[in-house]
Amino acid sequence: MSDAPDPALPSDAEAAGLRKIIHVDMDAFFASVEQRDNPELRGRPVAVGGSSGRGVVAAASYEARKFGVKSAMPSVTAKRLCPDLVFVKSRFDAYREASQQIRAVFRHHTDLVEPLSLDEAYLDVTEDRFGIGSATRIAELIRQEIRAKTKLTASAGVSYNKFLAKLASDQNKPDGLCVIRPGQGAAFVQSLPIRRFHGVGPKAEEKMKRLGIETGADLAAKEIEFLRTNFGSFADYLFRAARGIDLRPVRTHRQRKSVGGERTFSEDISSGSALRETLDRIVDIVWDRIEHNKARGRTVTLKLKFTDFQIITRAQSVSHWVEDKAEFARLGHALLEEVLPLPMPIRLMGLTLSKLDRGDGAAGDSNPDGGGPAPSDRADRDRKTAQLSLF
Repeated sequence: MSDAPDPALPSDAEAAGLRKIIHVDMDAFFASVEQRDNPELRGRPVAVGGSSGRGVVAAASYEARKFGVKSAMPSVTAKRLCPDLVFVKSRFDAYREASQQIRAVFRHHTDLVEPLSLDEAYLDVTEDRFGIGSATRIAELIRQEIRAKTKLTASAGVSYNKFLAKLASDQNKPDGLCVIRPGQGAAFVQSLPIRRFHGVGPKAEEKMKRLGIETGADLAAKEIEFLRTNFGSFADYLFRAARGIDLRPVRTHRQRKSVGGERTFSEDISSGSALRETLDRIVDIVWDRIEHNKARGRTVTLKLKFTDFQIITRAQSVSHWVEDKAEFARLGHALLEEVLPLPMPIRLMGLTLSKLDRGDGAAGDSNPDGGGPAPSDRADRDRKTAQLSLF
């Protein structure tokens, strides 16, 4: 065994740089907004999404989740699990409005806010705006303010890094608070099933179980060489996570990696003319999003899902920025022509622009969980003194 420090573990200086991190996650956000705005839906199992044979559940209320209804589930499956399920169409304007109110609450307490989606965010409150000092108290105040201003509930996790805070926010849902204090992270993580680890999906979970890894403790018992052999670049993250270690700062500007859209059809389609017309409609939708985000990119990707649920993708990269809708459409149609005629009908088509640049010279294809910009001097100072303050 080498005596050299393992790069998977932080240095002593890094380990000492504790922060105060809150992860706030709204409870069944889309469904809760619908129940708030329509009293007839309160207390009933609600699914946001389409109820047709090809519909998909975008969000489910907690009353529906008791029956096993989950987001991304086919609507027919959800209806079979819960015959009394009420479907409502999504209203993204209402969700965005509520999200803006929630983010205003966050920024009332700190400038260091990293939104992950409309309904969740990380906050660094190592130095909070009002000098409260206690991350736990700030999380309580945030949950109270969100309830008062939006009539919605939020769950929060409080800890000394992002990984642990996110785990904690899911621990006591809905409308709950969980705190993992310095010194408690490793024990907390090792008591969890491996599926709770962010980034471990069904396939990774299945592989880990074949290797005898079912809990955080099982993962912590594995040497880094074993993990690298079996999980490649994912190994260092797993090694640190099993010990409750996460050095990522809260980043106020997350770079979008792609802009796209897709459409699921009420009936399978296969004819060339129907496919081309559908692609034109998707181009219109996606290009509106590209312009809204002031994005430009170099890679266009076409996604097709066949009637048997097999998915294929085709991509084309160019040496210049795709800044014109006509060129975006031309590249998308060229990709479609490559795969025609199709071997079988498709149920879904999608088109994406990636390798993005937002106009400030920064490419958007970096790993969102990677390094990111260096923390400010103030953040460095705050991290060094975090453990001396109330947590």
